[in-house]
Formats: sequence, C-alpha cells, structure tokens
Amino acid sequence: MEKNTFLEHLQELRSRLLKSLLVMMACFLGLVYFSNDIYLLISEPLLNFLPSGSSMIATEVASPFLAPLKLTFFASLLLSMPFLLNQIWRFMAPGMYVNEKKLSFLVMLSSLFLFYLGILFTYFLVLPLVFNFFTGSAPEGILIMTDISRYLDFVLSMMFAFSFAFEIPVFIFLLIWSGATDSDALRSKRPYVVIGCFAVGMLLTPPDVISQTLLAIPAWLLFELGIVMADLVVKKEKKNL
Repeated sequence: MEKNTFLEHLQELRSRLLKSLLVMMACFLGLVYFSNDIYLLISEPLLNFLPSGSSMIATEVASPFLAPLKLTFFASLLLSMPFLLNQIWRFMAPGMYVNEKKLSFLVMLSSLFLFYLGILFTYFLVLPLVFNFFTGSAPEGILIMTDISRYLDFVLSMMFAFSFAFEIPVFIFLLIWSGATDSDALRSKRPYVVIGCFAVGMLLTPPDVISQTLLAIPAWLLFELGIVMADLVVKKEKKNL
C-alpha cells in the first residue's frame, strides 16, 4: 500500500512538472518571434549611455541569433515561474495543516514578488548607474563596443544576484519562524551582517563602488525587514496560543 502511495506521489509530481514545462514552452513559442525586440529592450540601459559612434557588436557568427534566443528562454522562464511555484505548492499542500498552508502560500507569494522586484530594481536603477559610470570613465580615444553575448551574460548575472539578494527577508523570516534563531540574536550580529553584505556585493558585482553599494545597502535593509516581519508573525502566533 505504501509503495503504491509513493508511486502515486511520483506520478503526480511528474504530471505537475510536465504541465509547468508545457507552460514554459508555450511562453517561449509566444515570445520567440519578438526575440530581437526583447534583446533591444534589455540593451537600452547600455545603449542610452554609449557615446556617439559606439555600438554593440557580435564577435561570433551565431551570436546575433543565439543571444536573443537565450534571453527569450530566460524571459519565458520568468513568466512561467508563478505557474511552476503554484504547481509545487499544490503538490505539497495536502500534507500540510491549515495554518501551514496559509503561511507557505504567503511565503511563496512574497518570494515571487521580491524576486521580480529585484529584477526591476536592477534594470531601472542599478544597470543605468553602472553603465553610466563605466562609459563615463573610459579613457579618451577608446571606442566602446560591447559584445552582445558578453553583455547578456553580465546583465543576467546582475539580475539574478540582486533577485536572490531580495529574497533575504524570506530567508530571515523562515529562520526565526522555524526556531533556528531569534530576532535578538540576529540583531546582535548586525555589524557582521553589514560587513557581509558589502563582502558579497564585492564578489557578485563588478569592481566598482556604485554597484557594490547598490547591492549591499538594500541587502542590509532587507535583512532588517525580515526581522520585523518575523517578529510580527511570531508575536501573533503566540497571542493565538
């Protein structure tokens, strides 16, 4: 009986993953026609600051085709992510209590919102400031010509770095809620957290003060937000008990 139940769970998981894959493929097929437009959109933060006579280039034969296609794949993955997380939650929800279902659903929504917020923060604030600094500090007589594949890798790495940094409140909340630590212990480690934020910013961002600071300060503020959120929920649960 247990073996059949386990197999049924595996079949359900397989079915939900296949559905998620189909949704992602549908998003990809719907966006692939606009691959070049999507790439132009993502390249605007750099193009807006390129000096007259400079442009982006392709140093490999297949880059003009593969770079927009790669970006379209990541865009379709981002668009289908809510459906994927919903399928994972539906798979796990039957084994949870009612209060755990509510909490896990709110955590999932918060994680998704913060992840997208990190991408928007990178695109509208971080990238323009970074590219303005880079293009403005180029030596006189140097013509800036960025390879489209290298540019895409740089932008994606920046977006994912900031998106995962924006997940800090959820991580802190789960640590406190699970009892692994408490808010007072985390507050006592605040100086180390600030230093750690700048150290991580130095590792994940280009070697300039602007991008490092733009990652470190929001990461620290999100750390504080996670503590406040956890305090509110834990106090509420204690009152209900």
